[in-house]
Amino acid sequence: MNRCRRFLLPAVLLFAALLPAAIAASAAAPQAQTTGHAECLSMPSRILARRVAYCVLLPPSYDSDKNRKYPVLYFLHGLGDDEQTLAGSGAMNIVDDLRDQHRLGEFLIVTPDGGRSFYVNSRDGKTRYEDFLLQEFLPFIEKRYRVQAGRSTRGIAGVSMGGYGAFHTALQHPELFGSVGAHSAMLVAGTPGSAMSGAQAMMLGQILGGAFGNPLDVAFWDRNNPFTLVRESNNAAKLKIYFDCGAQDDFGFNVGAQKFHDLLVSRKIPHEFHIYPGGHNAEYVAQHLGALLQFHSRAFGLGPAE
Repeated sequence: MNRCRRFLLPAVLLFAALLPAAIAASAAAPQAQTTGHAECLSMPSRILARRVAYCVLLPPSYDSDKNRKYPVLYFLHGLGDDEQTLAGSGAMNIVDDLRDQHRLGEFLIVTPDGGRSFYVNSRDGKTRYEDFLLQEFLPFIEKRYRVQAGRSTRGIAGVSMGGYGAFHTALQHPELFGSVGAHSAMLVAGTPGSAMSGAQAMMLGQILGGAFGNPLDVAFWDRNNPFTLVRESNNAAKLKIYFDCGAQDDFGFNVGAQKFHDLLVSRKIPHEFHIYPGGHNAEYVAQHLGALLQFHSRAFGLGPAE
């Protein structure tokens, strides 16, 4: 393992790379009486010129009620993780337990493999992930699975890098999504790394480079920044919004989250926001995943239960 990789791997905690193990450890609850199941496959992409893996968490009644259509939540993983972030962990136990407790309605949860894309079209034009997501992936999923087509029953959420991607995508396309949520989203009010130590800033620059230019293209970053998207349009007011972050976030994203909250408050945009004890790690996400899913369940009109 080279020196750069040794340096970067610990930082992958920034993007909840250990989420599967932590969720599994946190979900040591009795087996739910009624359970859903996961399906993990891949689809061809003309835009990305490769196959893209994805997983779908299907609700308990999906196979038995063939005439029913369901809301859908697109869940975007963090850097260092992949489409297995929920399906390959104990997250299904959390979901099933909430449903057994009548605290969560039935909807599909879909996680595509986002690689290191930040879910945007890259600055160099080589990875058009946002185009893939909207032009190919959503239509593919909503044709293959029994999904209710409509923004009010379509949500998007994510963790860290995926949280950034969820906000970016929803704020750009409120005609497609009715709700957006995030844990520990990479929300940075200014230029990334400007308030960090030299080593942290260098590491973050390496991580961001593939999507935002290396060296970082500040103008490109600003155009795509959720802060800019809120300031320059009224799109946020069209969305139901939830986000939380740990007070001890390792990269200070709690500061960005607070500033994002303040921006929404200043524009009188309703939202749900929490700062909880915890860092930027898998344990934090495992503790609060249920709250994010319940938020989307309510946004879909399912309430605490069906």
